[in-house]
This record gives sequence, C-alpha cells and structure tokens, in this order.
Amino acid sequence: MITIEHYLVISAILLSLGLFAVMTKRNGIAVLMGIELILNAANINLVAFSHFSTRFLSGQIFAIFVIILAAAEAAIVLAIILAMYANRQVVDIDLADTMKG
Repeated sequence: MITIEHYLVISAILLSLGLFAVMTKRNGIAVLMGIELILNAANINLVAFSHFSTRFLSGQIFAIFVIILAAAEAAIVLAIILAMYANRQVVDIDLADTMKG
C-alpha cells in the first residue's frame, strides 16, 4: 500500500533535484527546468495531503493554480531566453543583465 511517506519522499527527491539545477546551472533552460521540478514537488505535496485528508479538495485546487502559474512562468521565461539568444547567441543567465537599455 502506498502511504503519504512515499509521496513525500518522491517530492523531496524532486525538490532537491530542482534546487540542485537552479543553484548549479548557468543555462537559462536548465534553470527553468529546475524551477519546474520545484513546482512539481509542491504539487505532489498538495495533492497527497489533499488525498489523505479526504475532507477537502483544496489541495487539488491549489495544485491547478500552481500548474497555471508554471505555464505562465514558462512562457515568460522562454520569451526572455529567446530574446537573449537573439541578441547574444547564448542563454547564459549571468549575461542577463546586459539586456538593459
């Protein structure tokens, strides 16, 4: 039987992989993927706690909002990365401050 601890372990693994990607990668796409992993870890927690409480669906509703937020965030960040690539031919996030003015 799958218990809530299984979901929490998977969520912790996703969170740690996402944090590792955000902290160590310099490529904009890799950082975006790390942020998506962190958001998915939060979604797993929300849905797992909602499933095991059996009284409220609020966790699943919040998960839907997080998915919508992740889609909007991905669209905006990809647009910024494409603009940076068009100007500099690199997607290194250390060079993102050179897009000013």
